Amino acid sequence: MAIAEKTAGKEEALILPVSGMTCAACQTHVERALRETPGVREASVSLMTHSARVVFDPSVAPPQKLIEAVREAGYEADLPRENASAASHGHEHSEEPSLKWKAIATLVAGAAVMAAGMHRTPFAAWLPERALDFITLTITTVLMVWAGGLIYSRAWRAALHRSTNMNTLVALGTGAAFVYSAAATLAPGYFHRHSLAAGSYYDSVLLILGFLLIGQWLDARAKRRTLDALHALMKLEAQSARVLRDGREVELPLAEVVPGDIVIVRPGDRIPVDGLILSGSTSVDESLITGESTPVLRAPGDRVIGGSLNYEGALEYRATSIGADSVLGQMMRLMEQAQSSKAPMQQLADRVSAVFVPIVLGLAALTFAVWMIFPAAHTGADAARALAVAITVLVIACPCAMGLAVPAALTVAVGRGAQLGVLFKGGESLERLARVDTVVFDKTGTITLGKPGVTALYPAAGVSEADLLTAAAAIEQRSEHPIAKAIVQAALERRLTLPSVQNVTAAPGRGVHGFTDGHQVAAGNAAFARELGAEIPETAGTPATMQGTTPGATRVFVCQDGRYLGSIEARDTLRPDAAEAVAKLQKMGLRVVMLTGDTRDAALTVAASAGIDEVFAGLLPDQKLEKIRELQSSGRRVAMIGDGINDAAALAQADAGIAVGTGADLAREAGDAILLSGEPLQMVRALLLARQAVRVMRQNLGWALGYNVVGIPVAAGVLWPAFGILLSPAIAAAAMALSSVSVLSNSLRLRSFEPQ
Repeated sequence: MAIAEKTAGKEEALILPVSGMTCAACQTHVERALRETPGVREASVSLMTHSARVVFDPSVAPPQKLIEAVREAGYEADLPRENASAASHGHEHSEEPSLKWKAIATLVAGAAVMAAGMHRTPFAAWLPERALDFITLTITTVLMVWAGGLIYSRAWRAALHRSTNMNTLVALGTGAAFVYSAAATLAPGYFHRHSLAAGSYYDSVLLILGFLLIGQWLDARAKRRTLDALHALMKLEAQSARVLRDGREVELPLAEVVPGDIVIVRPGDRIPVDGLILSGSTSVDESLITGESTPVLRAPGDRVIGGSLNYEGALEYRATSIGADSVLGQMMRLMEQAQSSKAPMQQLADRVSAVFVPIVLGLAALTFAVWMIFPAAHTGADAARALAVAITVLVIACPCAMGLAVPAALTVAVGRGAQLGVLFKGGESLERLARVDTVVFDKTGTITLGKPGVTALYPAAGVSEADLLTAAAAIEQRSEHPIAKAIVQAALERRLTLPSVQNVTAAPGRGVHGFTDGHQVAAGNAAFARELGAEIPETAGTPATMQGTTPGATRVFVCQDGRYLGSIEARDTLRPDAAEAVAKLQKMGLRVVMLTGDTRDAALTVAASAGIDEVFAGLLPDQKLEKIRELQSSGRRVAMIGDGINDAAALAQADAGIAVGTGADLAREAGDAILLSGEPLQMVRALLLARQAVRVMRQNLGWALGYNVVGIPVAAGVLWPAFGILLSPAIAAAAMALSSVSVLSNSLRLRSFEPQ
């Protein structure tokens, strides 16, 4: 899929793959370099996905300039390619075996060198001590180059660009230990003449590198697992499609399929692209796309989604959306945007990471000085021990855990949400949703199915039912409202001929009007019809006075050239899980409200069936917006769920806007999250997942910050005077690896999240 996208105005958004980042400090450097580039309005870098999302003006900052900015910061970037994310994933996966074997080899060598130095192995017993020193020097040198070469080259590159990162700490720590040990091996006499301990730290160097590499391997493995949901979506994308061309069925690469093509799908095939069924019926598994585990029936006129699995029936359908415009393409784009976005909690980690490495370097230098200054009689200190303690401080202070604490949890939560049929648009959206205490539902298409049917026609005197329905259906052809579709469907079922319509104008929340055969026709609520000059009988606006009126039905009033033609009654059906969802939200302590532009009678009937006590009916879009503001001004944190154009403003105003995936594009753009199947129970899942994800983020940040607050002083030797406890550099390396692995492991718990 394409990684570039259009934004407002002349700006574009681009996701660049970035390599060479290993910690939060790296992420901060790349982000700063991009933000300082002229023409860049926004840049967000993800350590999890090794990518940068940049919003920029291509006339000022062409993509090549963005790449140069990343490279000048000491890292590598390339222009995005088709399926760049998949490729990136494959690259990370291919590095795992290499990291694993390098880690094992280095740890085994480190353990062997440690044992040999203690003269407890049969191998060391018959070797002269000097010979053993030279062998360990050779082994350490080879493994530092082979296994740790990338660490040192990245540290050197950062130094050339006057920056620091995790590699700087490790390179300085292991480099200082290696230089000291090599000097003691090559010139032991110098150490003896100056009363210095000619000890060696080869085992520490190897164990530090080994634990670091084992941590990187576990990190890469855990990161791959956190991205599994996105990669599972990518695997759904078909490579080819059977298409009718010139009356023949041909198999084409997916890139050659265009909207309007007739696509053939056989039983057991994966549906290649989105479309509308022309012939055939079947059941389709859409679980990996919508989170709906039960196969759904599909017949002529129904929509099919690319990537879903066809079961028993053969289909012919017309392709409608291809590539990035398809449901699957939009899902992948939204997930990638969410994973490269930042939650507000990440800002704390970013601020700390920006100054973390320089502070640690200063603390290590101070630690070395303190241990050198205090007499050996008081502390047992000497140059060798001072160096070891300083190295321990450098090694234990790893900013990896801080950099991964929030994005790891966010990435897993976004992926798990997609599996449950919920798309979060980013970390900020997820955090906002976790904090809401009030849930506001729109009615049509949200609490109800949004597929009403015409239940009755009430023509005015002198007007036939056919004339009333023809006039209404003609103008409603151009409307996307569910009731409009019901009226058009009723006209088609009666085989009425609908005249052409021109100059159609929609008044959101009120109705629609236009011209047919030179006559102005309008359909909408009673107030809208009266605005256009129609005289509606008083009883016509009161459904209860009309014989046969269905309780809770919606009325559409039709007029032509200011003359009242009659009204049409339509009734929607409550979603099967609406009452259960409302009950669960109320049990969670949330206030549940319904806002609707429908009549009060229709709204109260639906609300009673769903178990909602607080209802505001007959609202125009600006009145819905005002109700959201009223709730917020009273101190409520509001989540709004809607699917229509008239909900877009309210969705944007709400603390968390939740759009129903089956609704209008504008509503989906205004929302912070999308419920793909539109089921109210998905709102419960989204809320529970958001709360759990925020809990995990806080746990991760607490662990990452607490680890450094405790670990650095202990490594510096604060426990030595009272307890005689000092950490060795090797133990510090193990603790460093454990910190980031623990954060990732805690985040991975979200993969098995199940809403209760």
